[in-house]
Amino acid sequence: MGGLGLKRGLRFVVSVSALLIAVLAVNALRLESRQIEPVQPSRIEVDAAAAAGRLAAALKFATVSEEAGAQSDASAFAGLVDYLANTYPAVHRMLRPEKIGEGSILYVWQGSDNELEPILLLAHLDVVPVAPDEAASWTQPPFAGKVAEGFVWGRGAMDDKSSVIAILEATESLLASGYSPRRSIYIAFGHDEEVGGQNGAARIAGEMAVRGVNFELVLDEGFFVTEGLLPGAADPVALVGIAEKGIVSVALEVQAAPGHSSVPPRHTAIGILAAALVRLEERPMAASVDGVTGQMLQWLAPEMPFLQRTVFANMWLFAPLVRARMEAVPRTAATIRTAQAITMVSGGIKENVLPSQARAVVNFRIRPGDRIEDVISHVSDVVDDERVSVSILPGLHSEASPVSSTQSQAFAALHVTIRRVFPDALVAPALVVGATDARHFSALSSNVYRFLPIRLGPSDVARIHGIDERISIADLGEAIRFYRELVLETTR
Repeated sequence: MGGLGLKRGLRFVVSVSALLIAVLAVNALRLESRQIEPVQPSRIEVDAAAAAGRLAAALKFATVSEEAGAQSDASAFAGLVDYLANTYPAVHRMLRPEKIGEGSILYVWQGSDNELEPILLLAHLDVVPVAPDEAASWTQPPFAGKVAEGFVWGRGAMDDKSSVIAILEATESLLASGYSPRRSIYIAFGHDEEVGGQNGAARIAGEMAVRGVNFELVLDEGFFVTEGLLPGAADPVALVGIAEKGIVSVALEVQAAPGHSSVPPRHTAIGILAAALVRLEERPMAASVDGVTGQMLQWLAPEMPFLQRTVFANMWLFAPLVRARMEAVPRTAATIRTAQAITMVSGGIKENVLPSQARAVVNFRIRPGDRIEDVISHVSDVVDDERVSVSILPGLHSEASPVSSTQSQAFAALHVTIRRVFPDALVAPALVVGATDARHFSALSSNVYRFLPIRLGPSDVARIHGIDERISIADLGEAIRFYRELVLETTR
């Protein structure tokens, strides 16, 4: 009798296992590709070599945005603006550029149908500094504006003067061709994106709100056409940011009585703070593979090998496994949770004096679905020590952006344009973990996207804000082609 029961039990387990495998396989096989069928590749001719020379000249202007309290070189910004005016005469003659704030520029190409909401193309004129001890490590000097070995080298080549030049190249060529858009085209170049955009893009957005202008599409920098960066994706993947994380920095402070180190308390102010920081690092905010990152996985799943396709088609079962794998890699972990980083610590004045104060700053990048108040509540609950005060650091802070739809006509126009210019690439939505000027325009459009149309491989990631920033001449040509195709797709 016992043997018969065992056999029945085994048959039941086998039957259930077979049914489960069948369900998993059927779910995987039922996935349909979300990629637009291959469209006619772009045949727009671009003189990429000539454009590379013009980008190189723009990189010679050291339009560095310094941190708060430091003065940027106003002459560099003025010189760049004059250079753009002289280099793209049709744009500056026919689109009547308007200076907004201290150095941002707004162009308007009026369309023939005022009933249609305009599109907005964003880029920024400023760049991050180059550390003095890093300049000598560059293959080409960071502000020399050199074209060599098939690349344009220099600070801003990728972030973000390539966008500025590509947009102007596309616009100048469209004007020369006699193109007349039905939908108006706005172009805005901020001058302080690298320090938050409060005096640039935010001022432009405020001015647009006053004028009652809303946009059918807003496109800023963000993700790239990634090559070899997504595990399991054999093809290049054009990631389009449909949202970006918020930002807040939190200060943790401890006050204590000063004294001589020869008679210390059990825990000094620094020790109390250190323990609080350890607790915080050990208990980050909860991770989840739903939301924007979940959408990315849904878009990519049909294009994956069968095993990975099966996993992503059955997230009801495999979500914990996927989450654990993504949490193990910092680059992907940042996409599934509100990320935290202890970035500044201070305390003590002398080796034999007990510190009267200790302070740390923790920077949070807030995932859509979380809010600043959730961050503060989390920190307070985890620290759980009345001796440690928790406060928001004054300065730049913002909630996560709204999530733009992948079902809109605006996203479809981006999708088509990407497939036309990058026919070998898949398209997928994604969450931008950094900050862009696009977030300032969330109230003016429900279709705010973040995508820089250049290719990015594993060796290129460290070049952004790093040493040897560069863009290939071929990539610049594709970027120009992209902006021209996008304008034609959305405004005719």
